[in-house]
Order: sequence, then C-alpha cells, then structure tokens
Amino acid sequence: MHDEHIPNETQIFAWLEEVFSHGVRRPGYPADRWAEEWLQDQFCAFGLDNVRAEPVEMQYWEPQEASLTVRGASGESVEVPCFQLPHTAPATDLELDLVAFDADAPLSVRGAASLYDVPLTRLPHAFMRDRMSVWSYDPAGTFDNGAHILPFGRDLMDASHPSIEAGALAFIGTLSGYPGDSYQYYVPYDAVARTIPGVWISGSDGARLRAMLAEGAVRLRLTATARREPMTGHNIVGELPGADDETVIIGSHHDGPWSSAVEDSSGISLVLAQAAYWSRVPQAERPHRLVFLLNSGHMAGGTGQHAFVEQHREELERAVLELHLEHVAAEFTDEGGTLHATGEPEVGWWFTSEIPRLQDAVRAAIEAEDVRRSHIVKPTVFGEKPTTDAADFYPAGVPIVNFLAAPFYLFDAMDTLDKIHRAHLVPITRAAIRIIESTAGVSAAEMRSADVKGPSGNS
Repeated sequence: MHDEHIPNETQIFAWLEEVFSHGVRRPGYPADRWAEEWLQDQFCAFGLDNVRAEPVEMQYWEPQEASLTVRGASGESVEVPCFQLPHTAPATDLELDLVAFDADAPLSVRGAASLYDVPLTRLPHAFMRDRMSVWSYDPAGTFDNGAHILPFGRDLMDASHPSIEAGALAFIGTLSGYPGDSYQYYVPYDAVARTIPGVWISGSDGARLRAMLAEGAVRLRLTATARREPMTGHNIVGELPGADDETVIIGSHHDGPWSSAVEDSSGISLVLAQAAYWSRVPQAERPHRLVFLLNSGHMAGGTGQHAFVEQHREELERAVLELHLEHVAAEFTDEGGTLHATGEPEVGWWFTSEIPRLQDAVRAAIEAEDVRRSHIVKPTVFGEKPTTDAADFYPAGVPIVNFLAAPFYLFDAMDTLDKIHRAHLVPITRAAIRIIESTAGVSAAEMRSADVKGPSGNS
C-alpha cells in the first residue's frame, strides 16, 4: 500500500460535502443529473480510461402536493404534517373514514383509510453478533448491550400491502417510536406503483389520531399528488488497466432519497477515494483491471445495478471481486429525550461471499485498520440477496464484498452532514485497498472454486 497516495479525511469529506450541497438527489432530479456529469469529470481528472455514462431506464417520481386534514367527534379539524409514500396512487381532496388497521380483523379497513402502525425493527447487538454474523470486530465491547435500530419495519417495502389487500382506499402510515419523531421517510423505494394513495405521519401524530378514534368516528381529507413518468438515468463507469485482464469492480450508487450525506454521498466519496488512489499506483501494482462504477436508480428499485449486471453478464465471468462501498454513518439515539450522536460509528455489515481467502482478507483488513463495530455476514443473512446496491452481482456468481451501514435515518431528510462518522472515512478506504490487494495473482476461476468455509469466532 502506498500511504502517500491515499486521499486524506479532509479530501474525502470535501467530495462528500460537494455532492450533498447540490440538494435532493432522487433519480432524475437536477442534483442527480449534476452528479452524473461531475462524476465523469472526476474520473477523467484522475486519468481513468473509457469513462462513460451507460443509460438505464427507470421510473421518475416527484411529489407535488400532500395534505392531510382530520376531523374527530368534537368537530374540530386538525392539519397533520405528512409525506407521500413514493409511487403511490394520486388523490385530490379524497374524503374517507379513518380506521385503525387490526391484523385480527383486517377487513375493517375496507373502503376506509387505514391507520397502520410501522415501528422500526430493533435488532439486539448481541443477537447479531452471536447468531447472525460470521465474525465480529468490537474490541470495546459495545455489542454486549443495546440494539441496532434498522431503517425498516417488519414489512420492509410492503407496509401498505396488508391495507391494500384488505380493500382500504388510502394508507396512513404511522412511524411509531421513530427517533426524532420524523415523517419524512422515503420508503418504499422499489419504484413499484401502488394502487391507493398513502402518506407517512409521525409517531406522535399517529398517537393523536388513535386518541381521536377512541373518542368516536374520525373523518379525513387527503391530497397526495406527484409526477411519475419513465426516465433515463446513467450508470457512471471508468476503468484502469491492471496486471491482468481479470476484473475487480469497485462501486456504489450516486442517487439518494434526499440530499443524503450517508445515503450515499459517503459511498460516492469512498469510490472516488479508490479511483484517486489506484490512478496513482503503477499499472503493474494494480492486481487486476479495475472498473469503477457509480450506479443510477438505487432509489428506483436498484435499477442501475441490475442493468449493469444484465448488460455486462459475459464479462462478469472474469470478475474476481465486486467491492461495493456504502454508508459511512454515525450512530444516533434519542435516549434521554433528544436526538444526539453517541460518538460511535453505526454498525457496519461486510456482506462477503463464503470464500475462505476472501473472508480472511476482509477480517485482516478490518483488524489492521481498526474499523470498529464491524460484522462479516453471509450475503444471504437477510434474504436471497445481500441488502445492498450490488444485490444482483451475487446471484450472477460474482464474488462480493459489500460494505454497508444501516442507520435508522437512512431514508430520512435528517440524513445530513453531521451523520457522517468522519473518523472512519480513511480506515474504510484503507481496508478496501487491502481487500483489493489481497486478490493479486488470484483469477476469477480460482476465487470462485474455493470451498464454502469461513472464519469463526468474534473479537
């Protein structure tokens, strides 16, 4: 490793800050279009080869107007702040009765607006360490207590589905117990059109509506309009020749739900750090051909990474590794009544193919760079694919290391620059370099032929 070629924390954060400063970066928004152009400029400035923008077709979504007014038994009307569920059906002055969803009697919401409670999942740190991770690195023992608050409820992208199935005509999602009591929650982000309108409201407002229901009938008026149409985004790609023509892909995504410092201005900055570093290293010392990829459409169902896999499937047979870098995050809590940083990094998941040499390389890199509060996990720990922006590389047979942190605020407008754990920017960059270096002399065929075994034990 050439220490003198590694961008420092100030430089990495400056890239991140620049991306964040341009505003909401949903697919097709002006800030995302700017990012596509700017990233090509950065790749060219580093001297990367074959810098290009590969088109990707997806759905554009832009909310226009959202309002929710409720009237209870007292006759008083109350305006409730709300944010539309992306890609839900439009409504203008829709008047309905409000009914609290009951899993034991779901049909009670038929023909009404369904008030549906969505508490975020809280995963005990010790459970993740002891039952779900292949190996954990937590030298300070912070995983002995507490829980990781995930950015999803139990229904993940499908919170409105039970209400739709039951025949509800609108969905009112309550973010109960949500730190910071927010309602600006960009979920679902699969870009699938829902057949009824829906909005998110805060946990405190949800409790208020439930109290009104306890006193008698509640009527609401809902407006939720948006622009939804096909669009073309672009995956931004650049390359560097290496010691051979086998490939290591280094990627993240360039869009985000809001201005989004963590999701994924931080991932962009980590990929730029890799591009800057490897462009300064002699070709013979680059273990393989390097492809730098910043996907479009993560917030439109992961369209960009899916398109890249489909368009490059044949050449992926020569991919030794796909290394994806997402979300350098600080842990925040509202224990004590106010939202504040704990001083710790948010837990990091390193989704790693069950290949011994690869798992060993990730473990060694984490320890060498002291990337605390890290778990090595199987790609399938949460489902058939890793829950990352590189999900489709794994079923395509590509060996993966996908780094991701999942703080509760990941899809929220509160994802601002103070949510970055700056002290991890350089260590994660250095760890990624070590992992890439570990592939030197290893072909794609050799990497893929390894027995499915992994390291054991925790630190």
